[in-house]
Amino acid sequence: MYASLLCLAWGICLKQLNLMSVLLAIVVSMSLFLTAVYEERENLNLFGDEYAKYMQHTKRFIPFVF
Repeated sequence: MYASLLCLAWGICLKQLNLMSVLLAIVVSMSLFLTAVYEERENLNLFGDEYAKYMQHTKRFIPFVF
């Protein structure tokens, strides 16, 4: 879900390339990153070791990359 929102934000930015769209894409990217980090912490507290094992085998945004 986060990867699709990142692609959407940067796709809109590249469609209308100007300073405002670049700034908005950066803000959206940072917001999504911070939201993902917060959600991971929340899931670690809720699910414990099982989620920690899951995190070792999966990437945060893009499978096999990041």
